[in-house]
Amino acid sequence: MSRIAPCAARAREQERGLLIPYLVAGDPDFATTLALMRELVARGADMIELGIPFSDPSSDGPVIQRGVERALAGGATLAGVLELARRFRDQDGRTPVILMGYLNPIEIMGYGEFTAGCARAGVDGVLVVDMPLAEAGDLPALLAGQGIDRIFLVSPTTAPCRAREIIEYTSGYLYYVSLKGVTGAALEDRESVAGNIAGLRKLTDLPIIIGFGIRDEETALAMNALGDGVIIGSALVEKIEALPPEATRHPEAIGEAAELIGRVRRALDHDGKRVS
Repeated sequence: MSRIAPCAARAREQERGLLIPYLVAGDPDFATTLALMRELVARGADMIELGIPFSDPSSDGPVIQRGVERALAGGATLAGVLELARRFRDQDGRTPVILMGYLNPIEIMGYGEFTAGCARAGVDGVLVVDMPLAEAGDLPALLAGQGIDRIFLVSPTTAPCRAREIIEYTSGYLYYVSLKGVTGAALEDRESVAGNIAGLRKLTDLPIIIGFGIRDEETALAMNALGDGVIIGSALVEKIEALPPEATRHPEAIGEAAELIGRVRRALDHDGKRVS
């Protein structure tokens, strides 16, 4: 059973915004990613999105593209990502893990093998960036059969009728893309985000988590005020890019990279989103 709904329910009860860091699995190696996942939870992450490395990350900006290149150069594969999730789950039975990636590696592995692998690894949700509903085939049903949430994206250009269709197939949370562009782009038109989120509220009770363009405490606070939480990706991957070689031998460097999430957590909590 997915851990996402209980996690979101706890956050709602405590009036605290959900904080979800994204990192590329295997960037620069799986040992570093595992150490970072554990440190991010210690710094206040509620869930973790793991990016599946793929050679053509079309929705991602240059920072995440470089992270993907580092992971692939280090030999990262989808099977390796599932093993990474399993190793994390061996020591953490509470924090939800979401796999985010592109359809090609999943199709190569096969939907049945992939969903079974996710279940064995303790994965809670899957988001496939380039999988429109018309081409999803059996994957949503297979994931549902394993108790794994199906997370879909809506964007500023998603029409209301299309949003209704997407929401019908979505569970766990709805990922709202805050801008028209790739990851790492600047978040500028906040008024339109507010209007679009208000429209989505009329269509679903699912938590709405906002991603793209959130780089620091200020942007996280602004977006958290509109949604139920935020996803921070490029700004974190940029910190990972600066890690020294064999970073697991330098726990202070791992901590320094993860402290971005710690600062955002403290800002969200100080903003009155948490009841202690």
